[in-house]
Amino acid sequence: MASKLYRIGIVGAASLAGKELSDELGESVLAASNVTLLDDEDESAGQVTAAGEEVAFIQKIDAESFDRMDFVFFAGDAGVTKRHWQEARRSGASIIDLTYALEEEKDVLVMSPWVTETLGTRVHGMKEPDLKTPAVVPAHPVVVMLGVIAARLGSQKRIVNLAATVMEPASEHGRSAMDEMHQQTVSLLSFQNLPREQYDAQVSFNLLPMLGESAKVKLASAERRIRRQFADLSDGSLPPLALQMVQAPVFHGYVVSVLVELADAATEDEVEHALAGEHIDVVSAESEPPSNLSAAGQEDIMVRVSGDFEGERGTRFWLWLAADNLKLAALNGIACASELRRLRPTGKVQ
Repeated sequence: MASKLYRIGIVGAASLAGKELSDELGESVLAASNVTLLDDEDESAGQVTAAGEEVAFIQKIDAESFDRMDFVFFAGDAGVTKRHWQEARRSGASIIDLTYALEEEKDVLVMSPWVTETLGTRVHGMKEPDLKTPAVVPAHPVVVMLGVIAARLGSQKRIVNLAATVMEPASEHGRSAMDEMHQQTVSLLSFQNLPREQYDAQVSFNLLPMLGESAKVKLASAERRIRRQFADLSDGSLPPLALQMVQAPVFHGYVVSVLVELADAATEDEVEHALAGEHIDVVSAESEPPSNLSAAGQEDIMVRVSGDFEGERGTRFWLWLAADNLKLAALNGIACASELRRLRPTGKVQ
């Protein structure tokens, strides 16, 4: 039997993001690792779930949970991350925070290997993690989507303007947000009062650019995070992002409408050719357009191109993007961990 290469902990293993991460680890370059599923919630401890292809129990976090861990992913509640990340760090583990709780901590880096690889030498100011880096935060899935698309297109066509409208799914905010959207749908169909604890607004059968004042889901915070991370990762190599977030009445998957303006006229075929490559699935006009449904379970970012002009050539193009938000977040987190492996030479994967 092959030896385990790394010891990995997933904190928040019962969450939507934690389950997706556990599944994706089993298919990744870290698949041979010994994965421990952890949670801070009493109701989650003892649950039977899967870690890759193996059955596993979710363990309650205790004083020895992080001993000899190489990597610890935080994928559940931000409050749990803040309570336990220093314990994991003191144990010598590399911290990957998918909850964004550590984003403003000193020397914590926001990372997206997909974006930085696509940008290549155009980014000069991006810091790389080292042994003193306390934690890394995988970039928001929308930042990955827009960053890869803009970097790929910008490598061949100069972009002068970039604007995006993002349709936010309920699953991005966890099981409670999904449950409330479901209950709102049931209540509306049965003419009952709507639960509003998560959104403080009707989100079922509705589209909203902002939520109620008492909402636990913070749409404006997500918008600020995407703007900030996109600017940091592009480091001036891409134009500023004009962005609007819209809460969509869907459970899973991001759909993003992007208007891109080029410096020089091009054809739709030229733009499609420029976008084609790793991590991007260009969907032709002859196929069904990308959607949150067609993107479910897909690893790539789906995109359809259409010109906003008459004739064969123009400078303004609409890009219709779709991606599985949970899978993209998990893949980006694993890509970050793979980058951190160089800090652990004794665990090198051959």
